[in-house]
Amino acid sequence: MPKKETHLARLAAYADVMMHVGMVEQVGAICFRTDSHGHAEVVLVTTRETGRWTIPKGWPIKGLKAHATAEREAWEEAGVKGTARKSPLGYFSYLKTLNDGRKVPSLVSVYFVAVKRAFNQFPECKERNIDWLSPVEAALRVQEPELKGLLLSMVRRVAV
Repeated sequence: MPKKETHLARLAAYADVMMHVGMVEQVGAICFRTDSHGHAEVVLVTTRETGRWTIPKGWPIKGLKAHATAEREAWEEAGVKGTARKSPLGYFSYLKTLNDGRKVPSLVSVYFVAVKRAFNQFPECKERNIDWLSPVEAALRVQEPELKGLLLSMVRRVAV
């Protein structure tokens, strides 16, 4: 049985690109709410191309601060409105597939968004699936180790 390639092994193939060109930057949102029983939930969305689970994220938007971009991505991709903290919760890396098929390393600055409202109709509702999960369940669903760690850090944050 072939050994599954690790996240670091996938990124290592792009070490030359990272050293000479750098990584592209994106902004993401860990959107958080408390359910009717007082349990923490975060929203995950599927990517449009591969259908893998991740958090809402996108390119920086000229004229918007990063935390405001995180709020916009949360609305467009997951249909949630809320308030993002002004400083990042953390970062994760992954391989971003561009429209032309090239893969580039991406560093995502992740912002915590306290959700105030969730909507059924939103800009990308026909292109993505969303799911509300406990932070632990969400961490099990995503592929990126650093993102798993950020999601699991939510357990400690809401338990305090």
